[in-house]
Amino acid sequence: MTLLSPTDQTGTGARARTSAAHLTDADVEAIGRELDALRQRVLDSRGARDAAYIRRVIAVQRGLELGGRVVLLAGRWRPAWVLGTASLAVAKILDNMEIGHNVLHGQWDWMRDPEIHSQTWDWDHSSPTHQWQRSHNEKHHAYTNIVGMDHDLGYGIMRVTEDQPWQPRHLAQPLQNAVTACIFEWGIAMYDADLGAALRGGDGISPEVRGRVREALDKGGKQAAKDYVVHPLLAGRGWRATLAANAVANLVRNVWSHSIIMCGHFPEGVETFEQDAIDPDESRGHWYLRQMLGSADISGGPLLHLMAGNLSHQVEHHLFPDLPSNRYAEISHEVRALFERYGLTYNSRPLLRQVGSAWHRVVRLSLPDGWAEATNRRTLLPQLRVLARSVRAGRAVPNVVPLPAPA
Repeated sequence: MTLLSPTDQTGTGARARTSAAHLTDADVEAIGRELDALRQRVLDSRGARDAAYIRRVIAVQRGLELGGRVVLLAGRWRPAWVLGTASLAVAKILDNMEIGHNVLHGQWDWMRDPEIHSQTWDWDHSSPTHQWQRSHNEKHHAYTNIVGMDHDLGYGIMRVTEDQPWQPRHLAQPLQNAVTACIFEWGIAMYDADLGAALRGGDGISPEVRGRVREALDKGGKQAAKDYVVHPLLAGRGWRATLAANAVANLVRNVWSHSIIMCGHFPEGVETFEQDAIDPDESRGHWYLRQMLGSADISGGPLLHLMAGNLSHQVEHHLFPDLPSNRYAEISHEVRALFERYGLTYNSRPLLRQVGSAWHRVVRLSLPDGWAEATNRRTLLPQLRVLARSVRAGRAVPNVVPLPAPA
């Protein structure tokens, strides 16, 4: 069985071969058995140390939020405002990333603690938990990076591969991506409700989608009322400072979360896959390999990993979404060694390099295939005319400067 034929990531419009093309089916199944054994070893070793970790993080998060709220009572004094806002922003990041995302994955259900369980946990986020679980746990992790099936891949609004025909609307995707970062929790809420898919479908909004949207608006409205009405009123004369602090903390949380998630899914070198290249009876080993090729890590220290919700270990998270997040760092060395043993590239870079790489890909794919490569100081004006003709034609037209044929 042929594993995968990834969509092109070269920027030339040419078909790229998967970096796993050299693996045989026997290799892939051997990888699967080794990863199964690694997963089972971690599952069997979960215990008091892990439970203490998540309880400690929750306690720290609640302390930061409470402390930030208290300090903001003196928010008219600028140092207090800065300290309170920073404390609140960190608390919101921890709530969404290391706690909410991972608890809702069921990573801590084995503790049988009704207060830290995927079916009872709620978070400081506009998306209702069960809608997020349906969209993220059941769809994204099953169909990781399969174009047309994994709607987390560009959230249905961005061009994510050269195999998607370029259209003039894609020129706006860098701006769309920047706006999405600022309102990320609301974008995720509407995405989880399937609103965008319903609007793009052209058949109207079904009663089911309408119900999800109402539920998301209700959840998001309560979060907004807490941040922009209740807490400012409790601050009394300092209500303006508290209102501004909450807005800034939410913005910081949204931009940070968006950046971390982009780094795990969208840098150059992360592969995407066509639906018709995936065997409908995909084996466990092939599913593992798709996660390995379709993910990227962020290198850094323990504080970065904590603030990233350990999604800085996105490769490990995609392989083992149900393992406790505090274990990803310790198994990452074994996962990297497995990559190297089978001649695969373990995509890991520092945060700023991964962010830059992801944004480079967003901008590159916003342009017609090959346009950027054919454009330099000498060809800029002719190439702008090519771009203008493409916009008028509603499709890409040939570049002025021909590109060399792919090897």
